[in-house]
Amino acid sequence: MVPSAEHASGRASEHASGYAEAAGSGARTPRTVGARKLAALLPDPARSRPAYRHLAHAIGELILDGRLALHVRLPAERELAAALGTSRTTVTALYDLLRESGYAHSRQGSGTWTALPAGHAAKGVSRLLRPEDTAIDLARAAAALPGQILADTLAEIAPQAAGHAGTLGYHPYGLPELREVIADRFTARGLATTPEQILVTSGAQHGLSLVLALLAGPGDRVMVENPSYPNALEALRRRGLRTVSVPVTDGAPDESGGWDVEIVESTLRRSVPQLGYLIPDFHNPTGRLMPPAERARVLSAAHRSGTWLIVDETLAELALDAPAPPPFAAHGTAEAAGKVITTGSLSKTHWAGLRIGWLRAPARLVTELAAQRVATDMGGSVVDQLLALALLTRTDDLLPGHLDRLRERRAALTGALRRHTPPWSWHTPPGGLSLWVDLGAPVSSALAERALAHGVRIEGGGYFGTDPGLFENRLRIPFTLPPDTLVEAVQRLARALADEPGPAAPALRPHWIA
Repeated sequence: MVPSAEHASGRASEHASGYAEAAGSGARTPRTVGARKLAALLPDPARSRPAYRHLAHAIGELILDGRLALHVRLPAERELAAALGTSRTTVTALYDLLRESGYAHSRQGSGTWTALPAGHAAKGVSRLLRPEDTAIDLARAAAALPGQILADTLAEIAPQAAGHAGTLGYHPYGLPELREVIADRFTARGLATTPEQILVTSGAQHGLSLVLALLAGPGDRVMVENPSYPNALEALRRRGLRTVSVPVTDGAPDESGGWDVEIVESTLRRSVPQLGYLIPDFHNPTGRLMPPAERARVLSAAHRSGTWLIVDETLAELALDAPAPPPFAAHGTAEAAGKVITTGSLSKTHWAGLRIGWLRAPARLVTELAAQRVATDMGGSVVDQLLALALLTRTDDLLPGHLDRLRERRAALTGALRRHTPPWSWHTPPGGLSLWVDLGAPVSSALAERALAHGVRIEGGGYFGTDPGLFENRLRIPFTLPPDTLVEAVQRLARALADEPGPAAPALRPHWIA
């Protein structure tokens, strides 16, 4: 039985017989951070005076960086003091300063909770709001479209756009002709698809948000890879979902592709998550590609557990050294594929500024998602969809040149890294947009902060982890910029690494820098 449109806008876990299952008693467990976990992320209070100010600054940075989530209850003063090896007076002063500066607030009888000060934005927002400057931006991995192609395509669609001017322009499902082209591309890749199975969205992230709002409620479990796409992880946190992580490793290429499928199968069997979010195609950030046999096993295990899989295929066509894989849902039975939702967009293959994406799902679920979508934006821009339609129909002509540019840029980046940062290591991915570089020491966040002073904007590896403190020995370095720019960026990173730290900065100089 399909849930009604009225139910679609409410909590999905309240559906008696719809897509989501009941979530137990419905009680939401408060989110907390343990004293030992928080203490592990903070500087030693004995090394700086006054200690409470340095600790407050560190917690504020963790909140802005996204490594300490908002609306999380902080440890009791006595517990944190014991974990830090400091006095309760210091922790009391620390919490007082956090409240005064807006990074925390207290509720009578329920403790102290993290918050965001007025006028501040978390990194996921602030990194998109910074004005253009001279810094080389390695924080984002997305495609840029050659200007002449964009100009020619805009001129091409102008008569079509004029033809729509006399209509209302509301298309909650997306333009019919665009849905048809997207469906045809799925079919050509090996997964028979009809337009009724396609919903056009304002980017893949929009599609993910629609699915989460319909199929999951606060407290539901979601299986995710670790590391994973930060904006997807943030969407899960904001919905109050509980993540259950499975590792994606960056070792030498092997039959597993980086996924331990036995762990995935065990997680699905034991945790029975409501949803699973996977990036099997040139995984962001590791670049790994899940082999066909592993895809079939994961799909079968998810079917047995009744878990809906959200498969992010935004990078699937960026195959540089390997054939582009068929859609994930093509690796199982029709019954198992019936609980797979595939998201995609033009951001990685064409242009990030064109906010057009899509999802493929069972036609009945597409209807429910369209109802969910109407409550927020009524439908996407007709002009943008016409532009997307024109670009998609030319993909077979445009994509080879894009892939050639990426190969050239990847070669420039790896060459510069070998010359200027010799101990850093990585496994060259067979596709995608970035390298997942091992720095050999847990200095990622500190290096990212120092790199900005040298004119490079980049995210520390912890930004991609499911929990604070992970992947501090990693950097994701995209190869989406021109070769000369990438070489200059690596030179600046090397200078940032070699710089002597200030009094409060962590030392980054490794033994190999003269």
